[in-house]
Amino acid sequence: MKLSTKGRYAVTAMMDLAIHDKSGPVTLADISVCQGISLSYLEQLFAKLRKSGLVEGVRGPGGGYRLARPADQITVASIVAAVDETVGQRHAECEDGDERCMTHQLWDELSDRLYAFLDGITLDQFSNRPDVREVADRARSRTRRLPRSWRCRR
Repeated sequence: MKLSTKGRYAVTAMMDLAIHDKSGPVTLADISVCQGISLSYLEQLFAKLRKSGLVEGVRGPGGGYRLARPADQITVASIVAAVDETVGQRHAECEDGDERCMTHQLWDELSDRLYAFLDGITLDQFSNRPDVREVADRARSRTRRLPRSWRCRR
């Protein structure tokens, strides 16, 4: 498993949806402002998240995105896998024909453990951690100075 910016930003955006799940759909513009992620980058990520069945779009006034499944059924690993084509690839850079480098097995095992760790954490578990809630509250307070339409949701 390889963690990239795509994976990190997708998890952050999905956390935003999980935290605001009871408030209704969240626009990508809101996530962009609250999380400091480019709107065009979010659009690319959400196309992949939607294709993987993790989010669904809601059209019309008050529309945006929401989780397609309950937060306790979405793992961090599934989010990373949805946006990152490199997840699940084995350590192949060292292979020269049939030869493997001497640390090949080490990196494969690390990849397996990382995947297992992230697959054991759901959005629900992570979004309910006090430290995560504290960071979300700080983000909201920073954006209170913005026009009402661009504020982070409570």
